[in-house]
Amino acid sequence: MTPLKGIRVLDFSKVLAGPLCGQWLGDLGADVVKIEPPDSGDDTRGWPPFRTGGEARVGAVFLSANRNKRSLALDLKTPEGQAAAQRMAREADVVIESYATGVAERLGIGAEALCAANPRLIHCSISGFGRSGPLAQGLGYDVILQAFSGIMAMTGERGGGPIRSPFSPIDQSTGMNAFSGILAALLERGRTGRGCRLEVSLFETAAALLGYSLQIYWEKGTLPEKSGSGHESLCPYQAFDAADGPVLIGIASDNLWRRFAAGIGRPELAEDPRFRTNADRVANFATTVALVQAIVATESATHWVAFCGRTGIPCAAINTLADMLAHPQTAARGVVLDYDHPTLGPLKTMAQPIQFNGEARAVRSPPPLLGEHSAKVLAAYGFGPEEIAALRAAGAIGGTGDAA
Repeated sequence: MTPLKGIRVLDFSKVLAGPLCGQWLGDLGADVVKIEPPDSGDDTRGWPPFRTGGEARVGAVFLSANRNKRSLALDLKTPEGQAAAQRMAREADVVIESYATGVAERLGIGAEALCAANPRLIHCSISGFGRSGPLAQGLGYDVILQAFSGIMAMTGERGGGPIRSPFSPIDQSTGMNAFSGILAALLERGRTGRGCRLEVSLFETAAALLGYSLQIYWEKGTLPEKSGSGHESLCPYQAFDAADGPVLIGIASDNLWRRFAAGIGRPELAEDPRFRTNADRVANFATTVALVQAIVATESATHWVAFCGRTGIPCAAINTLADMLAHPQTAARGVVLDYDHPTLGPLKTMAQPIQFNGEARAVRSPPPLLGEHSAKVLAAYGFGPEEIAALRAAGAIGGTGDAA
C-alpha cells in the first residue's frame, strides 16, 4: 500500500528526527529526495560502526533512517545550488529542514520564501528548541533535551546519577511528530488547496512526552523520584529478581493483583487492607515490593513468565536485543526486513511499525550512497543535460554517480 505515491518530498534534514520522518514518508510511497552537502553528506554517514563495500563506507545510524530515498549532493552555499533547490521546491509537495534557526533562510530554503513561491508547499521545520523564544538559537540533540527537559533527572535508580535513555527517544518521537504533522497538512491541503508551514522541536516533543509526569507533579507539588524499572503510580510494577535472574511483572490493576494472589495460593493478599487496591499498594510501596520480591525469588524467571502467561498477568523476561530478535514473535510479525544493497551487500532494517491490510512490508530501495542519484533527480525536476552539466562545472552538485 503506497498512499503517498506521487507526493514529492525534498528532505534537507540530517542525523535522525528529520531523516526518520522522510523515511516513513518514503515507506508510504512518497518520492523522497535526500539533499546533502557534496563534501560529506549527512553527519551520520560518518558515525561508526560502518558497513563497507567496494570504496563505500556508510555508518549504521545512516542505514537505519534513509531507505526509500534518492540522494542529491547539492551545495547550498553556492548561488547555483540555492537556485536549483528553490526551483525544485516550486515543484515539490513537502520540504523538510533541520538547520539551526536562521540558516535555512540564509541558504534560500526558508519557509517564507519557498511557500510564497509555491503556495501548495508543506514546509516542515525541525529544531532543537523551536524557532522562537530565548533558546531559539540553541542547538539540540537528543541527549541535550533529555537533560534540559528533566527526563534525565528522573531516569535511573534511586540515589543514582543522571542516566541517558540510550535509544534516542526524543529524536525518534520528534520524527514521528513531523511525520504525523505532514500527513495532517496533506489532508488539509486536499480540502483547501493550500500548503502550510509547520514546526516541530525536540524541546516540545520532550515536554509532551512528560505529560502524565507533569500532571502528577502539578497534583503532588513534589518532583518525581527516580524509580528504576518501576512506576510511581502502580505497584507491583517493576523488575524483580527471580532465582536465576530478573523478570518484569506488571500488575497494573486490582483484578491482576487478585489473579496473582490466587495463582500463588495466597488469596488472603487480595483482601489485606495494605494491598487491596492499587492505591493501597502504592501507599505501602516498600512493603508490597518486598513481599512480591520474596515470592518471586523462590522460582526461576522462566517459571514466572509461564505462570503469568497462564494467569493473564503482564510479564516479560529482561531480554537483550539478541533475545528479542531471536524470539518467534519477531519473526511472526515480519518486523525485520532483509534486503540487498548493490554496493554494501545483504543488510537488515526494521520495518515501519504500521501494517496495512495484513500486507508484508518490504524495502523498495536501499539507503543511497552520497549523490548517487544527483543527475537523475535533477532531470526528474525538469533540469536539462546542459543545466546539469553547468551545475556540476560550478561545483554545485557532486556525488558518486548518477544511478537511476
